[in-house]
Amino acid sequence: MSPSPAPPPQSARLRADCGRCFGLCCVVPAFAASTDFAIDKPAGQPCPNLGTDHSCGIHTELRQRGFPGCTVFDCFGAGQQVAQVTFGGRDWRDAPETLPAMAEAFAVLRPLHELLWYLDAAVALHPPADLRDELEHARAETAVLTAGDVAQLRAVDVAAHRARVNPLLSRAGDVARSPGGVDHRGAQLLGVDLRRADLRRANLRGALLIGADLRDVDLGLADVTGADLRGADLRGADLRRTLFLHQAQLDAARGDARTGLPATLTRPTHWTALALTPVRQPSRAGVPARRGRRR
Repeated sequence: MSPSPAPPPQSARLRADCGRCFGLCCVVPAFAASTDFAIDKPAGQPCPNLGTDHSCGIHTELRQRGFPGCTVFDCFGAGQQVAQVTFGGRDWRDAPETLPAMAEAFAVLRPLHELLWYLDAAVALHPPADLRDELEHARAETAVLTAGDVAQLRAVDVAAHRARVNPLLSRAGDVARSPGGVDHRGAQLLGVDLRRADLRRANLRGALLIGADLRDVDLGLADVTGADLRGADLRGADLRRTLFLHQAQLDAARGDARTGLPATLTRPTHWTALALTPVRQPSRAGVPARRGRRR
């Protein structure tokens, strides 16, 4: 068995610090009434649950009150970067005219901070020297972009920068997975029973795994970059060595006390303590027993 990949550095800069932010994730994005949000909220308008101190008035009851979408959002530290660095601690409540510019800066910094998180994780996989050099160069370039003022951030072409960085991240994942497993990159696996599938070293980049049944599946060295795990059943799954797994993916999924997690991630509080649902027998190895099943 190959050694487990080293956990990515968990820089405080890339972890959300709501106490140093101005509630930007509760103001900048638009909400649409759905299973994720109980209300409609236009972009740039504060959520009615946002207090004057920028704290959420229903933080401990978000799921029960119909706001699970709030619990799975991760700004990767972009919120405090905008609040404390880009705007030097100037609160939009005290200077309402700054809010549109803050929203612009947040929309740029959030994906850049996410890229920094992935680049840190890729470097921590100890790739070959030439690839490591390219990853570190991309990381330094991305960090420089995040340090800009509002005008400089406005000029950043995030899509173009991401297009340059993503192939490096993909290469890093491929090297770590070698010899690679099944290729499900971008696959639509919504509600599919995957309990008998061999997903070790699998390429699951961008896969839609919404509601998928992954109970007791070994996802060792599987690349889950951008995989949508909303409602996926991870009870008993082994995620200890999964590549590019971040906290928001876990928060969007279901799991239990048996789910194996990397040391750098936290077991979501809404996960059940024990597996309470009877296990349904799959049809045969590698073949989904039923498609489109949502629970």
